Amino acid sequence: MRVAGGDAKGRRLKGAVSPGTRATTERVRAAIFNILGPEQYQGGRVLDLFAGTGSLGIEALSHGAAWADFVEWDRRQSVVISNNLESTGFDSQSHVHRLDVLQALVTLPGRYNLVLLDPPYKMGGLDSLLEKIASQPGLIVDDGVVVAGHSKRDGLQEKYGPLRLTSHRQYGDNVVDFFVYEQFPDDFEPQHETPENLATLEEGSDEGEYGDSSW
Repeated sequence: MRVAGGDAKGRRLKGAVSPGTRATTERVRAAIFNILGPEQYQGGRVLDLFAGTGSLGIEALSHGAAWADFVEWDRRQSVVISNNLESTGFDSQSHVHRLDVLQALVTLPGRYNLVLLDPPYKMGGLDSLLEKIASQPGLIVDDGVVVAGHSKRDGLQEKYGPLRLTSHRQYGDNVVDFFVYEQFPDDFEPQHETPENLATLEEGSDEGEYGDSSW
């Protein structure tokens, strides 16, 4: 497993060591940061929940984020994250918190530009968690982004309070939903892309292999 892009592109990352931990694939990580606009996270603060190997937050740091907080309850995976941060040179721009995610939402300093979460597919309760993220005062800056990975069998809502769905992407069995923390007009329509038209877009796009830069 390697960093997909940015300053640390190609650096090796240690994988999952605990049963049930699923690292976000390099292809999906590359797609996420092709879709995100650099202005949405560069120089900003990032929160990586259910961090696992730390690959998502490390990808954000590699692409120019200034700071990342990693939340991982499993002790062995917390060590993996720390090792990956050290090997990629981002240990001074980050902190690994061995906390329950719900505890982290109320104890970490907040003001995040980007929140990343790709929890275990068998966990369930992602709707409830997004509601808690949306309702936590000061957690996300205005126009901040929440990126949620989940199984294609788990459909999410288009709105959680101030969080509005802006893009829905599917990569095989994996789905990535992008939410922005702001109020949109009532007639706003999010983008929906099927695997079929996504393949067409990838073939004809000049913006990158896995997606465009607009939402």
